[in-house]
Amino acid sequence: MESVLSPFAVGHAGLFAAAFLAATIFPFQSELVLVGLLVADPTHWPTLLLAASVGNTLGSIVNWILGRFVERFRDRRWFPVKPRDYERVERWYARWGVWSLLFAWLPFGGDALTVVAGALRTPLLLFVVLVAIGKTARYAVLVAATLGWVA
Repeated sequence: MESVLSPFAVGHAGLFAAAFLAATIFPFQSELVLVGLLVADPTHWPTLLLAASVGNTLGSIVNWILGRFVERFRDRRWFPVKPRDYERVERWYARWGVWSLLFAWLPFGGDALTVVAGALRTPLLLFVVLVAIGKTARYAVLVAATLGWVA
């Protein structure tokens, strides 16, 4: 029986934390942590995939909440997005819709998508499903590539 502080548990907790942080507005990379753990012990790939996916999705929920909260201040002078730019983002999101959340894993713009989704009142359940699909698919491709399952 493994103790709570086993290398297995610590590695998974570290990956979860890295993936969570990487999904928030803080700059962080979880891919290197995942690859390192996979190289160290490839047999744990299913639970590593789960830890990365859940952590990254939960981090995106933080962004969604941030979007819901900060949106109510958009008429203030200090609001970081000009009204013209906010309207442009609204039009873009209306055009591409919630399906764009499947790409919330992208390194540039993915985090902004999750904040926009919150600000524009995307239902949380729909948000979680789409973001989780996209982020899990991205990590699954990384697992498969690291383990040599794809060329």
